[in-house]
Amino acid sequence: MNSKAILAIAAFAAIASTGVRADEADASQAVIQFEGSRTRAEVMAEAATVAATRSTEPAGSRVAAPVKSSVDSKVLRAQAAQAVRLGQIPSGEAGSI
Repeated sequence: MNSKAILAIAAFAAIASTGVRADEADASQAVIQFEGSRTRAEVMAEAATVAATRSTEPAGSRVAAPVKSSVDSKVLRAQAAQAVRLGQIPSGEAGSI
């Protein structure tokens, strides 16, 4: 008896779901009517201007020039090691969040 009730509920759900999918075959609701105010020549001229001035280089693909510094790298490493020892900067995975 229990399996008959489940089968009946499944059949009813299948029949009820067919009405949900009803729509026009050509999907005319999705079509947007648009009328432009510019001529084809104006659009083509703008497209040519954009193509001529556009960069083909991806954004952010340039590497920054190295920064010139007067500090010796050995001195900088020594200062960083001292700051870690004094607890002025975090070190490793136990750093502050």
